[in-house]
Amino acid sequence: MKSLLKYFAVSEPVEADLTPEQTAARYRRLRWQIFLSATLGYGLFYVCRLSLNVIKKPLVDAGVLSETELGIIGSGLFITYAVGKFTNGFLADRSNIRRFLAVGLLVSALINLALGFVTSFGVFMVLWAVNGWAQSMGAAPCVVALSRWFSDKDRGSFYGFWSSSHNIGEAITFIVTAMVVSALGWQWGFRGAALMGLLGFAIVAIFMRDTPESCGLPPVGVYSGEESAAKEREADAVPVSEYQKQVLRNPAIWMLALGSAFMYISRYAVNSWGIFFLEAGKGYSNLEASSVVSVSSVCGIIGTVMCGWVSDRFFGGRRNLPALLFGLMNVAALSLFLFGPAGKPWLDITAMVIFGLAIGALICYLGGLMAVDIASKKASGAALGVVGIASYIGAALQDLVSGIVIGGGKTAGAGYDFTAVSCFWVGSAILSVLCVLTVWNARAKD
Repeated sequence: MKSLLKYFAVSEPVEADLTPEQTAARYRRLRWQIFLSATLGYGLFYVCRLSLNVIKKPLVDAGVLSETELGIIGSGLFITYAVGKFTNGFLADRSNIRRFLAVGLLVSALINLALGFVTSFGVFMVLWAVNGWAQSMGAAPCVVALSRWFSDKDRGSFYGFWSSSHNIGEAITFIVTAMVVSALGWQWGFRGAALMGLLGFAIVAIFMRDTPESCGLPPVGVYSGEESAAKEREADAVPVSEYQKQVLRNPAIWMLALGSAFMYISRYAVNSWGIFFLEAGKGYSNLEASSVVSVSSVCGIIGTVMCGWVSDRFFGGRRNLPALLFGLMNVAALSLFLFGPAGKPWLDITAMVIFGLAIGALICYLGGLMAVDIASKKASGAALGVVGIASYIGAALQDLVSGIVIGGGKTAGAGYDFTAVSCFWVGSAILSVLCVLTVWNARAKD
């Protein structure tokens, strides 16, 4: 372990006197290496974050935790995650992103490992809240890596491809973790997630790099021909803090953050409580419910991978119209899923297909790309931090309110009335659409 930590603190060896062809070849190799390690690494971050969502019903059935306690525990993660997203977004702009990303994933994996041996509500709450902070060290360095290594003309496409890591992690969780829990019990849901997190730590530690300059290469703007060396030097003369202040003063970024917050309420309604809803409200088994929800994660990969490329290719880099269309799809899918009749699995699967496509795109657009578009690349982490803190305050509010409302709707026959919480979830999706309309004229930075 010591040798591995020492390794990822060392920059790529610098090779002098490279020809232009050699420089281009090296850029291509390192960019793919960084993109793939960021995508796989962040996907395994999600496995360590969503493990609890698969295990909620078994924990309630075993008498380990109540619905309200699960809501409190879930909101604890989101609160620390929200604060961490904001703080770590600003820190990532100034940090070695390989170390930043690897340490966060290592801590999250170890916490999951510990939770496989815990039954106390207090210990659960503290460890899961610490996990929220560790999880907040994941997205910002990945986005900073994309800004440092990919030019403006292809950032949207690769951001969309990278955003599929959310869905990859969700799919692994809802399929693999659910199978492990069904076969070995809820404790192994956490332990299995920990093992996958340690695998992600190794991938990041070995393959991630910090900046082109740390590898003996010119800045990406110079390499791509979009910026001259003189322009790069001029940009470097402006303090990063000034670019970050511009982010904080930009009302369009704050409206995008609010829209993302409402979208995250609807997103985590399904991620956090979708399995519970199908089990308690529609009579599915744990594995059946996990399989249905996993459809949204698989389809989300398609929505996420395609959305950046589509907006770059067909909308000139503007995301407003596609964001509006996917927002309306999100409202329709949630309504179908929550208010559709029980006993019709094909209807629930259809809803999850539409929901996955919509949320996959909205995570990309509202969850960061639209804000990064209108911020300086020197403050990509700050833009993501502003959106992140709002998004996960929304997610925390969702888990806390949902846990209380669902627990309060428990009927005498041990059933549940999901009407009130369903209105809360769908209403949030509608408000997210309205927020997108307020930034219709926002433009990408020059």
